[in-house]
Amino acid sequence: MPESPLLEERDGAVLTLTLNRPEKRNAMTVPMITAFRDAVRAAAGDPSLRVLVVAGAGKAFCAGLDLKEMGRARGPDGAVEYPDLEDALHDLERLPVPTIAMMQGDAIAGGLELALHCDLRVAAATARMGMPLARIGLVVPYALTQKLLDTAGTVATKALLFTGRILDAEAARAAGLVNQVVPEDALAATTRALAAEIAGNAPLSVRAMKAAILEAGSFRAREPSPAVAELAHAARTSADLQEGLRAVFEKRRARFEGR
Repeated sequence: MPESPLLEERDGAVLTLTLNRPEKRNAMTVPMITAFRDAVRAAAGDPSLRVLVVAGAGKAFCAGLDLKEMGRARGPDGAVEYPDLEDALHDLERLPVPTIAMMQGDAIAGGLELALHCDLRVAAATARMGMPLARIGLVVPYALTQKLLDTAGTVATKALLFTGRILDAEAARAAGLVNQVVPEDALAATTRALAAEIAGNAPLSVRAMKAAILEAGSFRAREPSPAVAELAHAARTSADLQEGLRAVFEKRRARFEGR
């Protein structure tokens, strides 16, 4: 029987959800995304929960979406869309209790997006993260653009998205993408200590303050303007995207033509 793509571990008032495809650097598939979304929704209804930790099994936090599955996940118009992932991340962000991403190894593209939808991020010194979507031909979701602007600011967001560079842990901390960088062998203990510190505070107070933070940041459009949406759709249905995916599998540099 295949192992579950998502592991759940409860320690008192702290729940840890672990992405469980270590042999694929925890690249996300539809079954994993569905399991994660369902677990987050269940957690939202648990009044005894005080902290949620998101982790990855093995040497990587999450390498993003599974590219082989992505190549098959095309809509009638040829677009590559993952609405279930956007729903899962929205639910994660709106969880009533604080959330912590425990990051080691790669947190790339969708993996970094997952971490950014957590309230806090603790990274091992070995962590690498970035949004190399322009190297494939994909577009960052509108909500994630807002998230990056909130987290890293305009200049760092432009550099991250336009270049597609992969940052080491210290560069990511300097850009505001993570809160703390620790030696890899101290990552689990540091994250557990942070979760325990938060869980030891007054739960009604913490929940009320998180709700206030979410409400204060909600006075903006969740959807892009029609013009921005059309540009994103054109990229997601482009020949360049198909070329970008082929280049990944063929281990070569993509040749983009802007069509």
